Amino acid sequence: MQRDYELVCAARDEGNRKAYADLMAAYREPLYTLLLRMTRNTVTADDLTMETFVKAFMQLHRYSPTGTFSSWLYTIGVNTYIDHLRRQRLQTVPLSSAARDTEGDAVEYQIPSNQPNPEEALIRMERDEALKAIVDQLKEPYRVIVQMRYYEDMSYEEIATKLQIPMGTVKIRLLRAKELLAATVRERGGIV
Repeated sequence: MQRDYELVCAARDEGNRKAYADLMAAYREPLYTLLLRMTRNTVTADDLTMETFVKAFMQLHRYSPTGTFSSWLYTIGVNTYIDHLRRQRLQTVPLSSAARDTEGDAVEYQIPSNQPNPEEALIRMERDEALKAIVDQLKEPYRVIVQMRYYEDMSYEEIATKLQIPMGTVKIRLLRAKELLAATVRERGGIV
């Protein structure tokens, strides 16, 4: 958190390009992953990721060190996604105005969506952020395994190869990490 604040200050106050690049390097993938989960479209998620960074960098003077930079950035990302949804709605025609039955009356369709609404997306983002904070508190071998498996979407084989450890060790560490996470969540009475 302190490093992020120092980078924000360097970018905001000095116009330090490296600070901007470091912030983007640290949060591009997690932000993209969040937006990909919401949009389920790689091109849209990539566009929204870049749009979020542009908005965030233009508004760095509004960032307050009372919260984490990642939470602030993810909130901007969720709001950018909501704006995207609003723009999409403006460009669509309701099926009820386009479809008519045999007597010429409008036919109304109810199409279920599995996309989260903006409130659900925000709740999910806050829960993910809280869980990430718990993961960050794990000891290194467990934290690294969880991050590689769930944040980087790596297979057991890829993790074993990258860490140069047997696959059985990967599975055992991942199981132990899940147990530690579950115990921490129970102690706190939940994630959020």
